[in-house]
Amino acid sequence: MVQYRRNLVPGATYFFTVTLRDRKADFLVRHIPLLREAFRSVRGQQLFMIDAIVILPDHLHCIWTLPPGDANYSNRWRRIKAQYSRELADTDATIRQNEKGEYDVWQRRFWEHTVRDERDFQAHVDYIHYNPVKHGLVERVREWPYSSFHRFVRQGWLGVDWGGDGSSIDEGMGE
Repeated sequence: MVQYRRNLVPGATYFFTVTLRDRKADFLVRHIPLLREAFRSVRGQQLFMIDAIVILPDHLHCIWTLPPGDANYSNRWRRIKAQYSRELADTDATIRQNEKGEYDVWQRRFWEHTVRDERDFQAHVDYIHYNPVKHGLVERVREWPYSSFHRFVRQGWLGVDWGGDGSSIDEGMGE
């Protein structure tokens, strides 16, 4: 079995990609209130800052900053995934349980990157906000409702027409 090595830096800022097992599913946007509640619940018990986020039908990208002295993002993700899966099972969504009795909603792992500096942070924020356009879900960033882009606009950090044609936004980052 492959040994995954996580970079655990207390108080660091991390970029994450978390994906549904079924990449054709749209559970995340179809049941967005359940996902929001899972985040809210876990944040209420284990603090972390959501610096940027985008929720797509089958995956999400986000940047978190953990509190000083804390590097346990894996437990937070485990709890968010578990709560969302339990709540999703009570809806009209058709989900299976695996041989361990777990709901088969999420891919087992997630992708994590420790943000190195301000330039790296900005590149990942741009990637997050442009992702719905990249996947052909909308033509303009502002059209996607499940994104921290709208908070960035309200706070004056980005203009409502940010993203333009996106020609230089997607460099060097993958799914």
